[in-house]
Amino acid sequence: MARLEVNVDHVATLRQARMINEPDPVTAAALAELAGADGIIVHLREDRRHIQDRDVILLRQTIKTRLNLEMAATPEMIGLARQIKPHVATLVPEKRAELTTEGGLDVMGLQDHIRQAVSQLQEAGIYVSLFVDPRADQLQAAAATGALCVELHTGAYAEAISEADADRLFEELLSAAAHARQLGLRVKAGHGLNYQNIKRFRGRREFEEYSIGHSIISRAVLVGLDAAVREMIVLING
Repeated sequence: MARLEVNVDHVATLRQARMINEPDPVTAAALAELAGADGIIVHLREDRRHIQDRDVILLRQTIKTRLNLEMAATPEMIGLARQIKPHVATLVPEKRAELTTEGGLDVMGLQDHIRQAVSQLQEAGIYVSLFVDPRADQLQAAAATGALCVELHTGAYAEAISEADADRLFEELLSAAAHARQLGLRVKAGHGLNYQNIKRFRGRREFEEYSIGHSIISRAVLVGLDAAVREMIVLING
């Protein structure tokens, strides 16, 4: 069965809108785990727009599954990760002006830098994944860094306007996943996945894990976090 990691960044977004102490993403993470989530994701951004250092520290101390820290490959973030030691570090591109991550990491253009970041994190006992576009050249570059896993950026698929485009982009994801596995990489998928477009993935063995945040948190506003997580797990695995 495929696993589900739940991103709780948007719980922190709501908290930071008032700059108070609720809702707490740490509490949300515990509820997501109780509902069956296999892991918790947070993105500690350089501008601290939502998740704070305090959140990452408490999550590492309290969650029962595993903590996946999304982060830029900067000296500050690498240093923090080496101190906190999340179970997984996912290296992602980051721009100050973007609302959310806009694309995959340019591993080809930054290969030496990414290889060094991967090495520093692995030396601290942290499992490293790279968030990349579903392109053969980026996958080959990712394998060369020493990372053991890639998360395929599903944004283009999620934003497809027509069914024909969605079908074509889904096939590209399947092809990229197969290529990544041939390179010895484990394969995840994430970005923009929701309760509708996840249905094509049901039962697919190409993907070991899905990273989903905004859609689950949005659904939770209406039905509660427990139900929102459970519904997604059913859609993924039947």
